[in-house]
Amino acid sequence: MARILGGTFLMGNEDPDAISGDGEGPVREVTLSPYLIDTRTVTNRQFAEFVRDTGFVSDAERLGWSFVFYANVHPAALHRVREGLVPQAPWWLAVDGASWRAPEGPGSSVDERPHHPVVHVSWDDAQAYASWCGKRLPTEAEWEMAARGGLVQAKYPWGNELMRRGRHRCNIWQGVFPALNTGQDGYLATAPVNAFEPNGYGLYCVAGNVWEWCADWWSASWHGEDRADTRTDPQGPLSGSAKVIRGGSHLCHESYCNRYRVAARTASSVDSSTGHMGFRCAADL
Repeated sequence: MARILGGTFLMGNEDPDAISGDGEGPVREVTLSPYLIDTRTVTNRQFAEFVRDTGFVSDAERLGWSFVFYANVHPAALHRVREGLVPQAPWWLAVDGASWRAPEGPGSSVDERPHHPVVHVSWDDAQAYASWCGKRLPTEAEWEMAARGGLVQAKYPWGNELMRRGRHRCNIWQGVFPALNTGQDGYLATAPVNAFEPNGYGLYCVAGNVWEWCADWWSASWHGEDRADTRTDPQGPLSGSAKVIRGGSHLCHESYCNRYRVAARTASSVDSSTGHMGFRCAADL
């Protein structure tokens, strides 16, 4: 874990890339106490250890299905696809048997991906893991302060340019979404949790790869608080059922979901799981 010294930082974003409906702005000062945060997202190997120790059954396993990106469905699972659950995003397919153990559906496995981020975990699953190992999920403010790596109002964890000296710094979509991913960054789906250079605080892959659950309830507006428990009052159509997610994923592209910027945010319901959803933990000092 990385030790974050706390203090006051500028949270949020108001530049032209900001998504106004997501409540990224206004930019405001937020003060936090010191805390610890994982340098990497939780891996398949770590989550498997938790399951072996506790017998935990994830929400996706209990429900019997989870969402898989259409291009990633395992050939053996094509006959396990349910019909028409996300008409506004037809690239998401509900696949019977998809879970953290079988990320692309039955026929797939994480056995050869121990150091990739665990996926198909709901907020409840992530919370259970964090409690098991004596940690917790980070607040949204803690996540953003750590993801910034000490930079002030930079667009990405490493600065303001997406690529530096022609090198990819994160695992996101290249090509035309959702039809063509060229994989120029080296990955068509998830990457190992330390696949790219860390930020100034030693955190890996806080942009792209997998979305990361936060402790906070979703609100698309800012009420002026400057505490660690920002946006804990549910509001809006997802209120009471959705938690904040941060960081973007390997499916993010500037034409569709430009949310791999460090200030970007969105939300998902607490029991939902997908093939691009993961988490990292935090702890009090």
